[in-house]
Amino acid sequence: MEEPKILIGLDFSLASQEVIELMIEDASGPEIFDEIAKANQNRPEILKLLLESPNTPEEVRQFVSGFLNLPATHSSDVAKTEKPKEVRAETMLLKIQKLSVSERIHLAMRGGREIRSILLKDPNKEVMYSALENQKITESEIEILARNRSTPEEVLRRITKNREWMKSYAITLALVTNPKTPAGLAVGLISMLKTKDLTILESNKNLSEAVRSASKKLMHARKPH
Repeated sequence: MEEPKILIGLDFSLASQEVIELMIEDASGPEIFDEIAKANQNRPEILKLLLESPNTPEEVRQFVSGFLNLPATHSSDVAKTEKPKEVRAETMLLKIQKLSVSERIHLAMRGGREIRSILLKDPNKEVMYSALENQKITESEIEILARNRSTPEEVLRRITKNREWMKSYAITLALVTNPKTPAGLAVGLISMLKTKDLTILESNKNLSEAVRSASKKLMHARKPH
């Protein structure tokens, strides 16, 4: 195997078996399997987890089989048991809730989409912040977070400080229309919105008076005189 590209945030040679099981279950890419195998050559119980996963790439599977001196297996030899999406999410949530804060932080920085969706709602803000730092987080995930009224104010502030995310019109609109976004931040984003969206803002009673007033003023300023 080629040397895996190491990503910041989690040393798989030190990670608990519970964390690695979750990473394998919700792997965000084939490089994760490669890195786990390379980092755990002295932990046969971890290598066996890779053999038991139907998602382990064939190259990694061959490496692990040879290292453990076991007959080569293929992904087709491993029974795939697809759980309903709701059951899978609930099982993953229960596993994550048993982890320590430090384990959840590390998992947040490296986990796949399902893991991120859980940890972006974690009651510990440092865990949430770590999920935001995940290199594979998508704009659609950020938009959902920006639109959600239960998202903490501090997280919304962090989103506004990311220049790449703020290039997205959908994220900007989500922030302005979220009553949880501090009025000062929302008003500062209003000038980036289209006139048709300003019309909706003006009549949205869930928003602060400052946001509605600023929307009305900008609409008036944009009208041809």
